Amino acid sequence: MLILLPPSEGKTAPVRGRPVDLDRLTRPELRTARSEVLDTLADVSSAPNAVRALGVGTSLTEEVAHNTRLRTAPSAPAAQVYTGVLYEAAGLGALTGGARRRANADVRIVSALWGVLSPADRIPAYRLSMSTRLPGLGSLPNYWASTLGERLVDRDPGVVIDCRSSAYVPAWRPPSGMPWVTIRVVQEIDGVRSVVSHHAKHTRGVLTHHLLTRPGAPPRTTRGVQRAAEELIGSTLQQVGLERTPGAGPDVLELVVSPPAGR
Repeated sequence: MLILLPPSEGKTAPVRGRPVDLDRLTRPELRTARSEVLDTLADVSSAPNAVRALGVGTSLTEEVAHNTRLRTAPSAPAAQVYTGVLYEAAGLGALTGGARRRANADVRIVSALWGVLSPADRIPAYRLSMSTRLPGLGSLPNYWASTLGERLVDRDPGVVIDCRSSAYVPAWRPPSGMPWVTIRVVQEIDGVRSVVSHHAKHTRGVLTHHLLTRPGAPPRTTRGVQRAAEELIGSTLQQVGLERTPGAGPDVLELVVSPPAGR
């Protein structure tokens, strides 16, 4: 399996550790592309209108300024730098033994700055969204789509389990014919189902943790992913359903969670 995650807006900046080494990141042949985005981001972040150019609020001024120092800033494994809701639930930084090896082999983070990372890749904290347009680079999803190629891992992963948000999907799509399932999280109230945002991130993280730590072989088909998710019914989930999609699009695995307390 290949689990695709988005990066996290919430990051913990490392206070010590060697700077990022582009030659030691996953897919080192992306060094030139990564350098181009890194240097362009530094230029934009040093401009007087940097906060507006990056589409963030003034409360993040210091984080934007930090973008100018990314080549020399301390780095840490991506599993520790990314600390948002999804990553807290996935617990990648706390995995040990076989689960940790599986995460490093089977999880890939699609990033606006780095293109693609494994949880073990050492990076600094930064501020850049995939929706940002950088001068000379244009649309970052298009930039990375033309750079990443067909495969994110050097093997047949069997099935791609896509936990990314919609902004990150165009940056890389599995090659035609590869089983691909995207994760949709909904809650049901009075028979009506609706998409939930915060809980969706948490649930995708829980599913990621389960897939990495459950005993037995990882799933290799979308039906196998469905069966693995069904193991969470009664704890995290109320119901699981798989919608098959004809053509090139992904199948959709719908995870039904309980509504918030009091509803």
